[in-house]
Amino acid sequence: MTFRIRAATDADLQHLYEMAKLTGGGFTNLPPDRRSLKAKLDRSHTAFARTEGPVIDELFVLVLENTRTGEVRGTCQLFTQVGEQHPFYSYRLGTLTQHSRELGRTFRAEMLTLTTDLEGSSEVGGLFLHPGERAGGLGLLLARSRYLFIAAHRPRFADRILAELRGVIDEAGGSPFWDGLAGRFFGMNFQDADQFNAINGHQFIADLMPKHPIYTAMLSDGARAAIGLPHPSGRAAMRMLEHEGFRYEGYLDIFDGGPTMTARTDQVTSVRGAAEARVVAIDGMNDGGGDDELVASGRLAAFRCAFGRVREVADGVLLSPDCAAALGVEAGDSVMRVGRW
Repeated sequence: MTFRIRAATDADLQHLYEMAKLTGGGFTNLPPDRRSLKAKLDRSHTAFARTEGPVIDELFVLVLENTRTGEVRGTCQLFTQVGEQHPFYSYRLGTLTQHSRELGRTFRAEMLTLTTDLEGSSEVGGLFLHPGERAGGLGLLLARSRYLFIAAHRPRFADRILAELRGVIDEAGGSPFWDGLAGRFFGMNFQDADQFNAINGHQFIADLMPKHPIYTAMLSDGARAAIGLPHPSGRAAMRMLEHEGFRYEGYLDIFDGGPTMTARTDQVTSVRGAAEARVVAIDGMNDGGGDDELVASGRLAAFRCAFGRVREVADGVLLSPDCAAALGVEAGDSVMRVGRW
């Protein structure tokens, strides 16, 4: 296995910038702006350097590295507590039921309500895999490595966790949801608003967004149709989140209407299933034994994660040589592992 997950460093800035230019818009956590990306790396360095303490608003940036070439081919992020420094806004889709006795009719109206219900949650986001690497399960490695990181650093994360999926973006790079709702109040197209948010934060939403509920019947057909739908490229990510135990409970991204998935952190499949074990020996398992798993080692900036072949023995596990090399572990070291789907 020539790929591993590791902590991002300043040397990765150019790689991150080049990947950010490939996202196609609507990817707030990976803006094609060097200054913003450098600020993310600085926040991440600070988080990796803090060894203990309570849950606070921190950001960890991880990257997918080809250990043979040294190239960075993907990235993902973990936010430990959203909404601490600035309000974390979502729309909540709900229903208002009203009954008219005179007409003998009941009316049910869908409404979008601006809310900060999810403040204080942790977030997994910023996942991007280079288009040239979308094979071999590397997206799975990127996504699930975050849960092994959480399991290894559980006190640093909240009891609830969320994931925002990018919503529907049209061929011109616009958002039908934004055009039908928020764009009418901000006088900005989606691309400009999305870029401004990625670089400057979303306090402008608190300043300008109307606080009263929005009846969906008043929106355009295109805006209504986009509510709660992921971007076509995000459907696999949504299925992966559902497999991990995340659910869509009516929360939407306020920019593009994409679904926000939520779960209890300790009930996330890969967090709950993660187990620590001692490496008894590095073994090629030429007899075909063992299972394919995700394996992680190290803490904070020393964290590494890779696919590997693992076999349980009486006092620990045998680990395949390629995985041991990617993680930098030897016999006697401890690793955290979870089964590969």
